Amino acid sequence: MWAADTIVAAVLSAAVVLATVRRGDGPVRPALVVGPAWDPVVPAPPVPAVPPDLPPVPAWLLLLAALTAAPLAARRRFPLAAFWAVTGLTLLYNQHADGAEDATVYTFLACVIAAYSAAVYSPRRLPALGSLVAGAALTAVFHDENFPSFTPGAVPFVLLLGVGLAANAIHTAEQRLHALKERQESATRLAVDRERARIARELHDIVTHNVSVMVIQAGAARKVMDAAPDRAREALLAVEAGGRTALAELRHVMGLLTMTADAAPSDGGPLPEPGLAPQPGLDRLPELTDRVRATGVPLGLTVTGTPAPLPAGADLAAYRVVQEALTNVVRHAAGARVRVAVDHAPDAVRIEVTDTGGTATAPPGSGRGLTGLGERLDVYGGTLETARLPEGGFQVRAVLPVDGHSPPAEAPRDTGTHGPGTCEAPA
Repeated sequence: MWAADTIVAAVLSAAVVLATVRRGDGPVRPALVVGPAWDPVVPAPPVPAVPPDLPPVPAWLLLLAALTAAPLAARRRFPLAAFWAVTGLTLLYNQHADGAEDATVYTFLACVIAAYSAAVYSPRRLPALGSLVAGAALTAVFHDENFPSFTPGAVPFVLLLGVGLAANAIHTAEQRLHALKERQESATRLAVDRERARIARELHDIVTHNVSVMVIQAGAARKVMDAAPDRAREALLAVEAGGRTALAELRHVMGLLTMTADAAPSDGGPLPEPGLAPQPGLDRLPELTDRVRATGVPLGLTVTGTPAPLPAGADLAAYRVVQEALTNVVRHAAGARVRVAVDHAPDAVRIEVTDTGGTATAPPGSGRGLTGLGERLDVYGGTLETARLPEGGFQVRAVLPVDGHSPPAEAPRDTGTHGPGTCEAPA
């Protein structure tokens, strides 16, 4: 399209330049003989055509003639700018091109093409309509210089040209509308897919962690049920607590999915919470570590610095990092000792979960847990790094920037593969 527009602009510019150079070379209408010598029967002999004595064409006029249609090369990319450039150059040229009547046809054609391009290709409809009206008014005010003279035989061609341009404009508008609908449908499908992925990650984090802890506790209760009923009772109570926690979080997710615009308050305020427990955050890490510690995992939690307020989504993502890492320890590193460190710095929150390695109690997972965590943190400008430690075990490190700060640069680390016997196997 760019090449075609450039060719059209070059041809019209060359035609205007040629007509400017040849001004005055055309035939001159014979003078009408009036008076007694005129005989209505015998026409008067034609007067020889004498070209007017015009001065040489100045160089600036030739340059102006070459520029009249040049903006058409950008008529698709900058339709309004091209229209006003062609209109302004044409008005200026026709005011000074005395004797170049033939050039008016080409300048008028350039204006028509520029107006058509502004109407079809400009995404700003109101400015385009206003520009067309203003341009037509300017051309009409100086109609003697800007409108070419047509013979009666050319009128049908002009009409057909106008009809063709109008039909093509309508067809192009319909194509643009169809393309816009396709883009909207594609954007809707993409949003639905992203929402499904987000829900899948949320359900994975909730179900995997709580069910893993419940399975460990239930197995422990079964083993000590006859020998130590009190310990079995404590394990079953932990199973019950884990189940209630999982149900509360699942109700929260399901509640958000089922809330509709009908529940919105009339004053335009935020949607009310449907009587559910709040989403977990870093302030609930002690509860999380207590549940994991109750399964028999030696676990230490260290929190340093002054906690800064985080957005709800970022706070939940930070909580999920610790939850996923501890879930991997429970499932894939039995007997490992775990250390959870949370550092609240002025610019970011840094989280480290390190284990010493252990015996796998479940087959390796699909890796969706850690992948989902990386996607969660990426939304809030955070980073996630996983690495197998040289002395054995595994480490998960996450960095979440605080509002108003960019994520701090971290030294690159070698990431290890997930193997059996440690918590490297993702859930």
